[in-house]
Amino acid sequence: MYTSRRKIQKDQGVEPSEFEDLVAQSFFDLENTNLELKSDLKDIYINSAAQIDVSGKRKAVVIYVPYRLQKHVVLIAARRILHPPKKGSAVVRPRTRTLTAVHEAMLEDIVYPAEIVGKRVRYRADGSKIIKIFLDPKEQNNTENKLETFAGVYRKLSGKDVVFEYPVTVSA
Repeated sequence: MYTSRRKIQKDQGVEPSEFEDLVAQSFFDLENTNLELKSDLKDIYINSAAQIDVSGKRKAVVIYVPYRLQKHVVLIAARRILHPPKKGSAVVRPRTRTLTAVHEAMLEDIVYPAEIVGKRVRYRADGSKIIKIFLDPKEQNNTENKLETFAGVYRKLSGKDVVFEYPVTVSA
């Protein structure tokens, strides 16, 4: 029988904590309820999980996955897009809830730990457009093999074509 216990793999003789069981159960539930993600989540398992107090009432969850996992793992914060208010309404939509702001924040989450240092929009003759994102060259060693993954994830979530590059530095 396949249970959530198979989503966590610890060293021999080490029992997972209650929190690790909860995280493993969440992965197991997500795999069984979301048909779109089922094939991708099938091979993902965790080594451990910990909850860390960041400041005051805030806590962070740290999930450890195997280093040699054959898939790229991208974590994105859940954000909400609000429709524009009706004409004549006194309600003001926060800037962080606009479509543009949510897509920008999603892009920042996808490329983490690299930083976006530039962005260009290229309009083609046929009317389509491609967004070129320039990433910080300092993180090139860590992120170079993930550029296709970044582009695919962003295209799937936002529907926009994007190309990730590193800026060319010219030495004089």
